Amino acid sequence: MEQLAKRFKGLCDPTRLRIIRLLDHGELCVCDLMAALDLPQSTVSRHMSFLRKGDWVNSRRKGKWVYYTLAKPQGEIQNQVLSALKRHLPALEQAQQDHARLMEHLANKIPKTCS
Repeated sequence: MEQLAKRFKGLCDPTRLRIIRLLDHGELCVCDLMAALDLPQSTVSRHMSFLRKGDWVNSRRKGKWVYYTLAKPQGEIQNQVLSALKRHLPALEQAQQDHARLMEHLANKIPKTCS
């Protein structure tokens, strides 16, 4: 029960839900998330910490960059919640705006760098 509460706590913020939606696109680095969310690095990193602790995302470091992906659901409840989020978040206006900014950022991004 404690682990389930911890997982739900990870989703208790609109910014974290926005991040979940963006990560459905695939692996992203902090700079990608910053551009899409229009938020500073410290804010994005703080939210990523909550999502990592709640087992919603995985991270890997490559040089000075940290890359994030959605974690494989651990259990049926997390699987159902993630499925529902993937189904419903794309329809929300804020999620659509974030996605458009992400696509623009990725189209203009220098390959293999976060700048």
